[in-house]
Amino acid sequence: MSPQRITRRAVVLARGLGTRMRAADPAIDLSPEQRHAADAGLKAMMPVNGRPFVDYVLGSLAEAGLSDIALVVAPDHEALRGHFAVTPPSRLHVSFVVQEAALGTANAVLAVEPWTCEESFLVMNADNLYPVDALRALASIGEPAFPAFDADDLVRSSNIPGDRIAAFAVATVDDDGYLTGIIEKPKAVAPHQFISMNCWRFDARIFDICRDVPKSARGEFELPEAVGLAIARGMRIKAIPARGPVLDLSRRADTVDVGRRLAGIVPCL
Repeated sequence: MSPQRITRRAVVLARGLGTRMRAADPAIDLSPEQRHAADAGLKAMMPVNGRPFVDYVLGSLAEAGLSDIALVVAPDHEALRGHFAVTPPSRLHVSFVVQEAALGTANAVLAVEPWTCEESFLVMNADNLYPVDALRALASIGEPAFPAFDADDLVRSSNIPGDRIAAFAVATVDDDGYLTGIIEKPKAVAPHQFISMNCWRFDARIFDICRDVPKSARGEFELPEAVGLAIARGMRIKAIPARGPVLDLSRRADTVDVGRRLAGIVPCL
């Protein structure tokens, strides 16, 4: 693989308000530390077997060969900064990029423009743990791309039940393997359809797209809509067929299964 094709940069979106995580769930018995993170909507800092979930996310990036990480955070991100001050990574360089207001994921990507130094970079959620193989392939492909997960495989391998798959995005792909469209929260998902889990590789062209994308129906500047605009403007985004598991930590109920699946795993940053 040519060194020019590989990127070592990754952006982890940790700015969200955590609305679903904040929602009470009396059926779930959280520890005091987990309850504190859930009440604050700090999904990245949710303790999982004694480590914050973000450690597993960054550990996977390190295993995939990424080394320069930007955490997009809120102005009040003392918990995250304090964690890495006490336990600094040895394999990664972590920067904090502040998104002043929670204006959506496309706006969050726009915040990292100076940090990228016009190099290609990966973007992903802080509340999803992606397979190392998918991240490694994305870092190496040398063009805008995304891991296209098989819907049926996600249900089998991940902690995402079938009735929640439709909460993500269906991706349509042409015969050459390039993205032709993305449908957020479809009414139904057909067997073996490609699912986007909001994990991408972009180059500097995405910033003008993020500047131009209109607000969504939710009143935010959202990355899937920016991707749609990018396709309309001729950007080719390669679909990399990928298999799970992808672990999703968006609700309090997810902590139980995520903790079980990560038992015995020690993230190395």
